[in-house]
Amino acid sequence: MKTIIICISALLLFTGISHAQQTKIDPEARIKELGIQLITPTPPIANYLKAVRVGNLVYLSGHGPDKPEGGQVTGKLGRDLTVEQGRDAARLVGISLLSTLKAEVGDLNKVKRIVKVFGMVNAVDTFTQHPKVINGCSDLMVQVFGENGKHARCAVGMNSLPNNIAVEIDMIVELKK
Repeated sequence: MKTIIICISALLLFTGISHAQQTKIDPEARIKELGIQLITPTPPIANYLKAVRVGNLVYLSGHGPDKPEGGQVTGKLGRDLTVEQGRDAARLVGISLLSTLKAEVGDLNKVKRIVKVFGMVNAVDTFTQHPKVINGCSDLMVQVFGENGKHARCAVGMNSLPNNIAVEIDMIVELKK
């Protein structure tokens, strides 16, 4: 039995396929396990779309931190909100992004990988912890999609964001063919 396991491990190593890539993750089940309630996306209030498909890519517009009870998390990091509160706000943005993505594609099992996350943090000019804030969204994508949730990323500070929201994030997602 040991020989078979060693041979399979060697074969996976030789072909460059990791154990993580062999493990199938069901994002729909993961969302339930994590106790996440997706929200019903609201229609845009201007002349744009919340999601646009081009081939097997889905471009998601910037989303804000929608609270489950309504409203959004507002304020500036470094003045009104701590890094932890900002990270929690970025996680809420991730939930909003997943909600819009599910509304667009119907089933999150159609997602091949999260390609890119662009995170904007409403912060005072001396704030420097932008990556720690955007980790709230990035960590959620890995919790939901496993290794396929890891993505390229930007985490930048902004002087202001619409309606004084704490965080705005857009995302690019690749779908399975």
